[in-house]
Amino acid sequence: MTTLMFILGIVLFAVGLLFSIAWHELGHLSTAKMFGIRVPQYMVGFGPTIFSRKKGETEYGVKAIPFGGYIRMIGMFPPGADGRLEARSTSPWRGMIEDARSAAFEELQPGDEKRLFYTRKPWKRVIVMFAGPFMNLILAVVLFLTVLMGFGISQQTTTVSSVSQCVISQTENRDDCTKSDPASPAAAAGLRAGDKIVAFDGVRTDEWDRLSDTIRANPGERVAVVVERGGKEVTLHATIATNQVAKKDGNGQIVEGEYVTAGFLGFSAATGVVKQDFGQSVTWMGDRIGDAVDSLAALPAKIPALWDAAFGDGPREADSPMGVVGAARVGGEIATLDIPATQQLAMFVMLVAGFNLSLFLFNMLPLLPLDGGHIAGALWESLRRNAAKVLRRPDPGPFDVAKLMPVAYVVAGIFVCFTLLVLVADVVNPVRIS
Repeated sequence: MTTLMFILGIVLFAVGLLFSIAWHELGHLSTAKMFGIRVPQYMVGFGPTIFSRKKGETEYGVKAIPFGGYIRMIGMFPPGADGRLEARSTSPWRGMIEDARSAAFEELQPGDEKRLFYTRKPWKRVIVMFAGPFMNLILAVVLFLTVLMGFGISQQTTTVSSVSQCVISQTENRDDCTKSDPASPAAAAGLRAGDKIVAFDGVRTDEWDRLSDTIRANPGERVAVVVERGGKEVTLHATIATNQVAKKDGNGQIVEGEYVTAGFLGFSAATGVVKQDFGQSVTWMGDRIGDAVDSLAALPAKIPALWDAAFGDGPREADSPMGVVGAARVGGEIATLDIPATQQLAMFVMLVAGFNLSLFLFNMLPLLPLDGGHIAGALWESLRRNAAKVLRRPDPGPFDVAKLMPVAYVVAGIFVCFTLLVLVADVVNPVRIS
């Protein structure tokens, strides 16, 4: 049964992956057609075609390898300086440019001269190329909101899980109380496991982070603590102690190995699944986007550890880069977790949402052959043409992105090598959630 559920989890993730890819390409397709660009092909996947059907002037289909997708637009690159496709050169770098230019004019038909991608104004080309990643961002936001507001996320609550009997500095590696340790304020006040704190120092509260920050900020203060116990509200009184406690970062997360002097009450908060309102959801998503940007920027620095995890004896860190295979394995693990089905579904949706957020950020990198590279080329052309107009110089014409294809091949080669490294690590030393 466990194996069957694991396979089911992988299949569900694959379906989410294919939908995300198709959704991305739909953004390119719809905006290209809106601006009159001819699109001969819309494909999900790479390799041999499994299924295709032609509707109008576009062939729609699914290919065998579900690791990407594409649409093919006529005239992605402008012709050569002589106004036509240049003859094949013996230079390998020149050959890359000419191959790209030739591919851009494949299937050119009479009447297509005014339907070429490069003939559209730069702002229209920016929209066409941005529409794909933007669709992934929209999908990520919708899925995140669905989980945050519909299912809720696991977080600490104002319910008491356990009560410390004494005040022990968190810098000390011990749990047992000694005679010299003073009683904790929570124990002295009569706080019990299972109590739900509903008001603190005269202020109603239902958020753990706010309650925790208030306790930390008021050492030495005597406060009234109202708890819900057995269906009734009970008022307790406690004097907040001063203690060495774990430091928090700007997002309220514990900073490992760092401590500060702050207020201390002496109880642990229970964890529960809590639905978020819209404002909380927006804040949560903003934090996650910031984390994702930081992770993307830190990607090169993580390669040595990833190599050691794939080919050496190094551990696979929880924040290690993970590819499609690794994410599919996580999907399989989610399906085997001993948790309610609603929480499994929420975790699946979160996984697909995170994948779409990564697609958006990755594709926005200003490098060819990514969408961001084409956006950068269109913006540069717009800047050149507007500068020429202001300076009353001749129009420099369209920027020839094809000249950057040698760089694009190098970038693509780096991406392929990195993808293979992640693939090996995902197979031999995968990230695990259980």
